[in-house]
Amino acid sequence: MPSYTAPVKDMQFVLHDVLDVSKSDIPGYAELESDFTNAVLEEAGKLTGDILAPLNAVGDQEGCRLENGIVYTPTGFKEAFEQVKEGGWTGLDMPEEYGGQNMPYVLGTAVGEMFSGSNQAFTMYQGLTHGAASAILAHGSEEQKNTYLPKMVSCEWTGTMNLTEPHCGTDLGLMRTKAEPQDDGTYKVSGQKIFISAGDHDMSENVIHLVLAKVPGGPEGIKGVSLFIVPKFIVNEDGTPGQRNGVSVGNIEKKMGIHGNSTCVLNYDEATGYLIGDLNKGMRAMFTMMNEARLGVGMQGLAQAEAAYQNAVIYAKERLQGRDVTGTKNPDGPADPLIVHPDIRRSLMDQKSFVEGARAFILWGATLIDQAHRSGDKDADGLISLLTPVIKGFLTDEGYDMTVKAQQVYGGHGYIEEHGMSQFTRDARIAMIYEGANGVQALDLVGRKLAQDGGKHVMAFFDLVKNFCKENGEDEAMADFIGPLKAASKDLQAAGMYFMQNGMKNPNHALSGSNDFMHLFGHVCLGLMWAKMAKAATSALANGTSDAAFYETKLATGRYYMARRLPATGMHLARIQTGADTVMALDAEAF
Repeated sequence: MPSYTAPVKDMQFVLHDVLDVSKSDIPGYAELESDFTNAVLEEAGKLTGDILAPLNAVGDQEGCRLENGIVYTPTGFKEAFEQVKEGGWTGLDMPEEYGGQNMPYVLGTAVGEMFSGSNQAFTMYQGLTHGAASAILAHGSEEQKNTYLPKMVSCEWTGTMNLTEPHCGTDLGLMRTKAEPQDDGTYKVSGQKIFISAGDHDMSENVIHLVLAKVPGGPEGIKGVSLFIVPKFIVNEDGTPGQRNGVSVGNIEKKMGIHGNSTCVLNYDEATGYLIGDLNKGMRAMFTMMNEARLGVGMQGLAQAEAAYQNAVIYAKERLQGRDVTGTKNPDGPADPLIVHPDIRRSLMDQKSFVEGARAFILWGATLIDQAHRSGDKDADGLISLLTPVIKGFLTDEGYDMTVKAQQVYGGHGYIEEHGMSQFTRDARIAMIYEGANGVQALDLVGRKLAQDGGKHVMAFFDLVKNFCKENGEDEAMADFIGPLKAASKDLQAAGMYFMQNGMKNPNHALSGSNDFMHLFGHVCLGLMWAKMAKAATSALANGTSDAAFYETKLATGRYYMARRLPATGMHLARIQTGADTVMALDAEAF
């Protein structure tokens, strides 16, 4: 069975050496001193390593089952969920007035990686609830907040988001679910929703569905979509669950991965719903949840790559296979361990440099969210809006690739279920699809986010990179990082310039290069993160440290990324600059 160890030390390095969170002027950050965050992360690490990780394989093997209208979760899930609730982990970064602990989002993100890395399917139950609660917090009435949030923050009640229907996924304007207004101000919601993660289960006494639907007579397409709260059980005046609402589980989807999560087909038959936010403004309210979810999904890509990498390292050190071409390293054994071979090292370094760079990227992104929400910083909000499709798309594409590389280290043993490596790959695969497939993320980045606010935010990103390079350009210790980062940033700017010059004439020139642009942007972001981590590591070594090996390893890993991974920006730029002609050359009938 695979193991999982929470990467507390690396998280602490990013939080304090790189981001220096406790010295930030963001409200609440002064509390994030090293001893405090270490205590929180260590405690979360124990829970995820000892309780959740062993249930990961159980959930994968058993899955969920639907019997007589009741959804049952895998063995041990219910008991583990109680422990998570008792520890207050579900409300770590939620407002105190609703029972949360009001910790900054950045700390919740670090803890969230541990939960996802140890058991992604399990963690989705509380993750979806957090997103639904955030949408109610941002758009609900005071009555709605008081009715639902205390129980959702504690996860006594869980939550879902209902968008997709059998005939519409990305194009939500095609949805058919209807909400008929009633004289008492409620609505009768009817229709079918599919792919509803955590749609129903036996771990909470109520499930609060957020459902997109159309009110008859409203505008056509996406402009006529509204958002409704549709609880599984109608809430009584005293706050307790009352009569069963008109929502039922039609089926549990059979999936490639995340078997421990109950992905449901939900049927709404004149279910009582309550409008949240303004009529026909449902997408605005839902995107509060979607944007949070997209960052969380990006984190899932990182988390699965981290878990898979940990196990690949253990196997590479233990598995004896072949001899080192430069000389025997294990003379007392019949062969040397896998880790002596350069191609295995290449694979492990790809994985290691990705997960550590991605972790810094995610946590930096979380600080931007805190800066936007806690300080009202519109520039930070604009920058994280620009980076959201990169975090979601790039980190999940790359995270999946890293789980495949980890599986490959095992050879044939990675393909059979005994070692459990296939689960990381299967679980990671969904992250590239849900909360907006990665192709859509790329289109959003190029089609909307680049030009947002007149291109202000992408220019701010370029300035951020340029200023960092200028400040550290004369430091010899940073030479291996500044040069490659400058070159990669120039590739990104050249790609943006190509879109400006050619995209207006033919939008396909931009859209056919959108996936490459997303990956190019992602590599530049990780290059920036590695440069920042290198500066922190160099400073720690110069000032004297009792753990020189940790910082020297960090520098060596960063140099690998800058030398072996970051040059991919040149390839992506070359593809972008070929335009749409080869992409669109064939008529549809020729395929």
